[in-house]
Amino acid sequence: MINKSAVPSLDHAMNPVQGCAHGCRYPCYAFMMAKHFGRVRNYEDWISPAIVSNTLELVEKDLKRKRDNIKHVQLCLMTDPFMEHYPQVGAVCLEAIRMINAADIPCGILTKGRLPIELAELDERNTYGISLSALDEDFRAKWEPGSAPYLERIKALKNLHDRGAKTWVHIEPYPTPSIHIQNIKELLEAVSFVDSIDLLPWNYSPMTTRYPDAAGFYRAMNEETETFCLERGIEFKQLSRANRRLL
Repeated sequence: MINKSAVPSLDHAMNPVQGCAHGCRYPCYAFMMAKHFGRVRNYEDWISPAIVSNTLELVEKDLKRKRDNIKHVQLCLMTDPFMEHYPQVGAVCLEAIRMINAADIPCGILTKGRLPIELAELDERNTYGISLSALDEDFRAKWEPGSAPYLERIKALKNLHDRGAKTWVHIEPYPTPSIHIQNIKELLEAVSFVDSIDLLPWNYSPMTTRYPDAAGFYRAMNEETETFCLERGIEFKQLSRANRRLL
């Protein structure tokens, strides 16, 4: 259940669910990979998530066998730990985080759902983040139809931040104006309380490359985000060369 991550900046990751009810239409890298390797047949399979029934047993075994080699665990790279309308997923993930923390290992959590306030009681080294592409609910309904409303995500994140938790925002995928017109400053102001921010382009889709000078647009968004963070004392996470291919 807890496996070494292939992402260079991460240590270990766990994905206790196959599929994700948020049903993002960007397209979603996790869905594309699951379909490519035959783990799901189609989009309908993907948005009907299935929990690994013995997740907690597997976590316990992994902690016993690999504890000394695990420095950090990310939830989740190929699903969502707190997806909307699936409280059983959140309950399993919350208990798994407790178990990992009890083994003196911190966790990183990223979601398009609502982060539960119970997380504030856990290891102070944990980091809690939300993915955010916009603030417009019509945009969310089109591209992230099953996800939590943007302002609800932000509110839950701020509740944790106000309780002393480390918080961050992952701005991905950020749309070009040909997909959605918005002012990035408004989005950044809405999350100006967080400890760190990063930004990634709208990848895996020809819609981005059709926009005139998409590379220049993303460089400008990256620079504006970095300036915003510097002015407010927020950590701006520099991206790896591989992740910055459109910047």
